[in-house]
Amino acid sequence: MVTVTDDRIRCQGPARPKAVDLITNPFPGFPTDMQAQFMAMLGLADGISKITETIFENRFMHAAELARLGARIEAEGSTAVVRGQRYYQGAPVMATDLRASASLVLAGLAARGRTEISRVYHLDRGYERLEVKLRSLGATIERLR
Repeated sequence: MVTVTDDRIRCQGPARPKAVDLITNPFPGFPTDMQAQFMAMLGLADGISKITETIFENRFMHAAELARLGARIEAEGSTAVVRGQRYYQGAPVMATDLRASASLVLAGLAARGRTEISRVYHLDRGYERLEVKLRSLGATIERLR
């Protein structure tokens, strides 16, 4: 449900998203730049999802890091099968690129317990002061030096 008022927009979905199959494609198809973030969400979905990556090879490097948080992902070639779990468990993970960094932040925020993401310099290339913005939305997040 989407609610719009004078000074805010609120989006609210079910307690768990539903599983979907998606295929990345050039515009106006599903953007490859959102694939990692959707994989993080589908790791918590109700059911089994399939992601097919048609734009870049080796675009599933984040799958192994999401698995450290409890995601059940089987990636082979250009396809990943994601079996949704009820929750993620916090764990140390390592960012491999910009999109993977964003997916790990989202998964970490959804996880039970503490998630520590190393190599966040990838994140800084595309998301300025992300932790400040997320904290303003109520997230419990901090940057460690």
